[in-house]
Amino acid sequence: MKKIVIVFFLSFLFIGCSKTNNSAITPKMDPSSEQDIFDDFDNEFETQAVYDPLEGYNRIMTNFNDKVYIYLLEPIASTYAYIVPRGGRVAIKNFFHNIETPVRLTNNALQFKFKRASIEGGRFVVNTVFGLGGFFDPAKSDLGWESYDEDFGQTLGSYGVGEGIPIVLPLLGPSNIRDSVGLAADSFISPLPYLGNHIFDYDIPQTTTMGAVIKAYKVINKTSLQLGQYESIKKDALDFYPFLRDSYKQLREQQIKE
Repeated sequence: MKKIVIVFFLSFLFIGCSKTNNSAITPKMDPSSEQDIFDDFDNEFETQAVYDPLEGYNRIMTNFNDKVYIYLLEPIASTYAYIVPRGGRVAIKNFFHNIETPVRLTNNALQFKFKRASIEGGRFVVNTVFGLGGFFDPAKSDLGWESYDEDFGQTLGSYGVGEGIPIVLPLLGPSNIRDSVGLAADSFISPLPYLGNHIFDYDIPQTTTMGAVIKAYKVINKTSLQLGQYESIKKDALDFYPFLRDSYKQLREQQIKE
């Protein structure tokens, strides 16, 4: 009798444990919880709408910039690339990059990136003295000092200033309100101000016309080193304007994080 009771007790204990383990392995899903999971999954891949009240203007300006590039800038840059060897064009690009050091140095310092700011200052000294006025980049090739491109739009973004609405600038392309303000601020301290206004002693253009000519030459030289890239980007875009707008937004967000 005692053995029967013991067997009965062990059997009852085993069955209870089996039910407990099975329920732990295969819990019953609450229908409402299951729906919440799928809702979260859908929300993760939901496309956010872009507030773009100037879309009509932006599309017109994008089309204008596109025509300027195709029928004016690209033919000139292609002819220029045929005449001037690539090595010379790279040297000119280095020169322009070197003389715009004040913009990068200032914005790195404003973002408390003091190490990067000091590297920018060191690069300017080395490249100006040993790189024949900045036409060569021994700071990078010999010392391994990379340049840190920062502008005032990124500085404002690092302080938490929102980008504002998208806006396409004539000849300059996609931007936003914050970066447009930053562009004006950078022009103020750049040796190559966009308006050609001579404020500081280190400003190169003395007049608006001179500033426009220098800027145009800089753009032509830069474009000559990037021939084919624009067409490649445009080819993959179903709708060119929102493609440029969203690409610019993602790029700026990444640059601000860095």
